[in-house]
Order: sequence, then structure tokens, then C-alpha cells
Amino acid sequence: MTTLNQQTLSHLDWLEAEAIHILREVAGQCSNPVLLFSGGKDSLCILRLAEKAFRPGRFPFPLMHIDTGHNYQEVINFRDQRAAELGERLIVRSVEDSIKRGSVVLKSPDEPRNKHQSVTLLEAIEEFGFDCCIGGARRDEEKARAKERIMSFRDEFGQWDPKNQRPELWNLYNARSHKGENIRAFPISNWTEMDVWQYIEREQLGLPSIYFAHNRDIVMRNDAIVPVNIPLVSGEIINQPKAGEDIINMQVRFRTVGDITCTAPVPSDADSVNKIVLETATTTITERGATRLDDQTSDASMEQRKKEGYF
Repeated sequence: MTTLNQQTLSHLDWLEAEAIHILREVAGQCSNPVLLFSGGKDSLCILRLAEKAFRPGRFPFPLMHIDTGHNYQEVINFRDQRAAELGERLIVRSVEDSIKRGSVVLKSPDEPRNKHQSVTLLEAIEEFGFDCCIGGARRDEEKARAKERIMSFRDEFGQWDPKNQRPELWNLYNARSHKGENIRAFPISNWTEMDVWQYIEREQLGLPSIYFAHNRDIVMRNDAIVPVNIPLVSGEIINQPKAGEDIINMQVRFRTVGDITCTAPVPSDADSVNKIVLETATTTITERGATRLDDQTSDASMEQRKKEGYF
């Protein structure tokens, strides 16, 4: 009698296989996709998944980052380094350029630019004719993302209608769209923050240094840790403390990275991936709930931005 050698896959293997399947579905169904790459941990995982899905050939899509102009230097430098190592084309479009064109108007010079990325993204989609944008959003991050499909349809205005989504039964995905319409594909939608860190540990992925514990000047503002006196790539100093605020030097790390003006760090002594995995196992607050100041204006902040074209 022949004995079958059965292999049990770990949960990371299952998640990886699903994500690779989704990436290949995008490549098969879409004529001009793009992978959104910021240099953050989620998009770095997707880069590794794309390597496993398409190497030794080149990726069937370029990489693109929508830069607010207020990103941490460490992340921008790592973004450029990783794209160069892979030898893949990196497109960068900036909110600064949208401001100069007049398509983005800030209420004040220090207004967070995160939500304005939607305008720059839609301009880039029109410029290059992309019919699908691959992103690193996960359902565990936030309520609006929890109810969004893996292949998320956007109309000709880039808008998302949460009450009009395509069914996704038996892992069958529909990425087809008419000219001018768009699909947002989320290969790691079913992953959690813990899954991401365990995958980073398993694959030994490099990361920007601000994900690890380091000392930084901060102020406490509305019960949030706000980093201050941050130098930009341009040399400008932003996030200066307000009158009466006391600057504290604290050991912190970032659970998520984004626009400097709305991304808060958390107290931490986790200076290695292994320590971050252990820390993540004990936390009771989601990463966006703990660190994204722009999501705390209302419970519907993210959903409203997604309806307007956000990632």
C-alpha cells in the first residue's frame, strides 16, 4: 500500500498562498496594474510576495508611492534602497505637486496631508492609465477596511460604494473594469498585524529603522504621543511644539508609518523583530487606533476618505 506524504501548512503558508494567488489574478485580469509601495511594513511584505509570485521574471507592474512631502526620511531612504535592490521601476507622485497645480488646497500650512493623497493618487491613475492599484490594507486595521472586498471596485471618479460591492465566493475574484474605472486589490486583507510581523521574522525582511525602539523628542498632546522637530528631506523642520508644551525625550517606536503630522509612535523598548512580535501579542489597541491621529476625528473618518478615493 502506498502511503501519501501529507504536509500540513502553517497559517503563514496559507496566507502567503492566498496572497500570491491574488497577485497572479491581478496580473492575469488587469491590463495595467501598479503596486503601491511606501516603504512601510505591509508593502514590504507584498514586495516579498510579488517576488515569490513572479520571480525570476520582472514584476508585471511598476511600483508607485504617493508622497505627502511630510514623510520620515528613514522611510523614504529605505523605499528608494529597496526598489533599487529589486531593480523595479519606482514612480513617485507628490501631494506637493498637486498643491502647486491647485488641485489640493490646504486649510492651513500645517494641515495633515494624508487625506489629500486621494487627489494625487487619482491624478496618477489618470496619468498612467492604471486599471488596478495593489495595496497593503488589512481588515484588522479599521472598521471601513474590515468590510471592503479584496478586489474593491472604484467608479470613474475613484469613489468606493460600500453598499455596492462585488461578491467574492469560493476565492473567485472579479477584477474587470471599464475604461476610467479602477480596482483596488488587497492581497493581505486577511492578515493581522501579528501575521505581518511573524512573516517579516520568518522571511528576515529589512525594515526602516523607525519601526524599532529609539529615543525621540515628543510632546503629549490630547493624550497622544506627538513627535516634534522632525527634519524633512528638504531640510524643513516640521511638527514644532506649541506654546506651553514640554518636550520629553522618550524611547518609542512606530507601529505604522505615514504622514509625520498624523502618525504617533508608542512607548516601546522592542529593538528587534522578535521583541516586536512579543509586544504585538500583548497589545489591546489596533495599530491605527493607537497611532493614526487622522482616524480619531470620528468613527467614519476612514470610510469617508475611501469613498473619496483613498487607498
